[in-house]
This record gives sequence, structure tokens and C-alpha cells, in this order.
Amino acid sequence: MKRILLSMAVSLLSLAASAQQTGQDGQPVQIPEGYALVDSLVYIPTAGIDSTLFGRDIFELIEPAVQQSDRVRSGFSRHLDANRGKVIHGWRVRIFFDNKQDARSVSEQTVENFRRTYPGVPVYRSYSAPFFKVTVGDCRTRSEAMQLLQTVRSDYPSAFVIKETISYPPVDREHAYAVDTVQVLRPITKSVL
Repeated sequence: MKRILLSMAVSLLSLAASAQQTGQDGQPVQIPEGYALVDSLVYIPTAGIDSTLFGRDIFELIEPAVQQSDRVRSGFSRHLDANRGKVIHGWRVRIFFDNKQDARSVSEQTVENFRRTYPGVPVYRSYSAPFFKVTVGDCRTRSEAMQLLQTVRSDYPSAFVIKETISYPPVDREHAYAVDTVQVLRPITKSVL
């Protein structure tokens, strides 16, 4: 029985070693002893939108080539107006959550301090009996929320990530990027049991 278990363990170890010996492109990779390939996120700058088209009326751009009726223009305008307040499910970082006597004033002060320290990051204050809450960010993914959490953790050590209904984050035409996963070499840390 011990021999069978031992041979199974050796087989599994050799499978794991051979799986680590190939990169994402399928080519063999030499991994130094004490290191392992791990997945890591990279941010690749991209052209988010054509800045020459930002804020322009699409009908003015196609007017010489395509004639649109006023009904199409007004229908498109109504569609845009009806969808301005749409929300999606996403993630935020809760930086304040309390129900003490002074929770209202402390939450207001927290909002003011956050806006001063992190301009451009949306901040929301809410009351759900008996708690005052302050959440920040409009993150589409948990990864984005975790990055925001790491950014604010030094000022708000008790902050945590929560799933909420968020506003559509605006397109950032100055800092547009795509996220991808790559494998990188990292030292293997030995855990103490």
C-alpha cells in the first residue's frame, strides 16, 4: 500500500513539475530552483477612445454621407437621456461604518477628508438604520476595488471591499488601459507549520 501511495505521489510531483516547465506560449521554460511561475496582472496602455471624437455629435460627423431624419436624432437623444442614470453591479471600498452618537458628524468629516486627500475618486455617504456608511470608488471588478483598497489602506486601516450597485465609471481617456495576465518568476517561500 505504501509503495502505491509513494508511486502516486512521485507521479503527481512529476506532473506538477512538467506543468511548471512550460510557459503560457507552450514553450519549455527553465525554472531555477527555489522559484515558481505565478500569474501576475499587467496593465497595457491602450487608446480608450479617439480623442478627436470625444463629445462630438455622431450625426454631424456622418451628415455629409448619410442623411438622418429628425425622428432618428430625437430617438437617439431620448435613449441617451433615459440611460444617463443607469447603474451596474460592481465593487466599492467601505472606509467608514458606525452607529455611535457622533456617527453622522464623523461620516461627514470622513467624506470631506477623503475628497481632499483623493480628488477624483467618487465618495458616497449613506444611512441605513442605525449605521452611517461611507464608501468610495466605482469599480467594475473586485481587482480594481482591491487596488483602491491598497491605495487608501494607510489612511483608513479598517477599510474593506464590498459588492454594491455602482454608477457607470466614466471612460478615462487620459489613462486608458487593458488588463492581461502573464506568468512571472517568484521565489518560493517556505511556510512554517
